[in-house]
Amino acid sequence: MDQRRLRDLQVSAIGLGCMGMSAFYGTTDEDEGIQTIRHALDLGVDFLDTAQLYGPLTNETLVGRAVKGHRDQYVIATKFNYRMDDAVAGDISTIGRQDGSAEHVRSSIHGSLKRLGTDYVDLYYQHRVDPAVPIEETVGAMAELVAEGKVRHIGLSEAGPETIRRANAVHPITAVQTEYSLWTRDPEAEVLPTCRELGIGFVPYSPLGRGFLAGRFSSPDELDEGDFRRSGPRFTGRNLEANLRLAEKVKEIAAEKDVTAAQLAIAWVLAQGDDLVPIPGTKRRTYLEQNAGAVDVELTKEDLARIEAELPEPAGERYDEAGMKSVNL
Repeated sequence: MDQRRLRDLQVSAIGLGCMGMSAFYGTTDEDEGIQTIRHALDLGVDFLDTAQLYGPLTNETLVGRAVKGHRDQYVIATKFNYRMDDAVAGDISTIGRQDGSAEHVRSSIHGSLKRLGTDYVDLYYQHRVDPAVPIEETVGAMAELVAEGKVRHIGLSEAGPETIRRANAVHPITAVQTEYSLWTRDPEAEVLPTCRELGIGFVPYSPLGRGFLAGRFSSPDELDEGDFRRSGPRFTGRNLEANLRLAEKVKEIAAEKDVTAAQLAIAWVLAQGDDLVPIPGTKRRTYLEQNAGAVDVELTKEDLARIEAELPEPAGERYDEAGMKSVNL
């Protein structure tokens, strides 16, 4: 597996998003999730992405169990945002309000370290920007965690360009995580150029369009009852009809190159620059192996130009109205 750098943090060129092993994507299999994380090392995938919110709390615990005995072979990224004082593991309805205060930054890390079974986190993200708290306060407290050795690098998730600049002025930001894929390209306008100007790495999540671009489902009816994609704006009504044409085009081009649709989608993200490290999520070893194979897919200038010219525009927002209010802040 090739290696890439997020500022001064070296990681595998493709990471592993662990969220679906515990939450949001329907039924889960904890044992398979643990085996998937362990098998990632066999493939050279050492960059794991989790968060307090996933579960809530249960995904960090799962990751901690999976890496036990091999902690230093992995680069672990986790995130804080919502108050977890009264949270019940696995019950999303019990989480509190978002809080970017210095006090919450300092208290949150202790829970993550305990659940992960480690004394440091390689990359600590603010999961969403709290508009009620100056980013300087939040990042200042995160910087204190770096000085204490509890965190080695800090990052932001779904932050806007001005917030990124202000944060980076307080302490070097190692990475910004934002949704980015063949059908979510809005970071190209301002966020990605800002990161490059400041020397910040970029971590695209959902490079497979939450599995849709990989052809892993074509209708929300195919998803489990508890899967949040069932009501996603891009997966329902007329938006779904339009987006099926986009997914079919990805599949068509992939077939001509004798690769899977998932591999084509990830390879496209990789081709956008060496400062990008996509983190496709999966909860199964078979899909992990397929995703990791994307590093060997070569897209020529002609391939990239064809994708640019032939892919239809996506239909629908990536989140519902409430979700969209929390991004690019």
